Amino acid sequence: MIQRAYTLAEQMGIALWCEDEAGPYGTVPYPGDSWQPEGDPAQFPHEYFREGTAKMLTLLHPKTGEVRVKGVTNSRNETLHSWLREALSAILAALPEPDPVIDPQANRLLWESWREGLTVKATLSADLPPLRMLLVMDNLTGHKNVDWLIWCFQHGILPIYTPLGGSWLNMAE
Repeated sequence: MIQRAYTLAEQMGIALWCEDEAGPYGTVPYPGDSWQPEGDPAQFPHEYFREGTAKMLTLLHPKTGEVRVKGVTNSRNETLHSWLREALSAILAALPEPDPVIDPQANRLLWESWREGLTVKATLSADLPPLRMLLVMDNLTGHKNVDWLIWCFQHGILPIYTPLGGSWLNMAE
């Protein structure tokens, strides 16, 4: 299913984006090459205080290579979902408007066709807007939050979850 999304979605007029969280990255200084000219380098006393960790939230558009990134100090659902809502709303606003006259049954069949072969299938709402985007995400509990899924469905976004142990299928990984 994910391979089908990568190869056919954009050809069918459905945007395809991938989401991932990277990290945590410790805020630890790492040794590297000196910028000081060789000789007697200037030495300064210093103390190091750990300041926590950082993560990157990423959205990747495989067709163009466009990446949207936000650095955060935590990636709880509130942080991740609010950023995704903001970023995906901007992406959707830039897409062409969907066909306003679409047969509801044909629309549901389109949504259902993109769920074939998935091991994790969220229950689709009764009334579905036109499908505008497929969003490849890792199979994490926080990505299956009911409020998040309702928001996605209301905006014409269908999350496609990577299979267990298959996060490498997510190009944003």
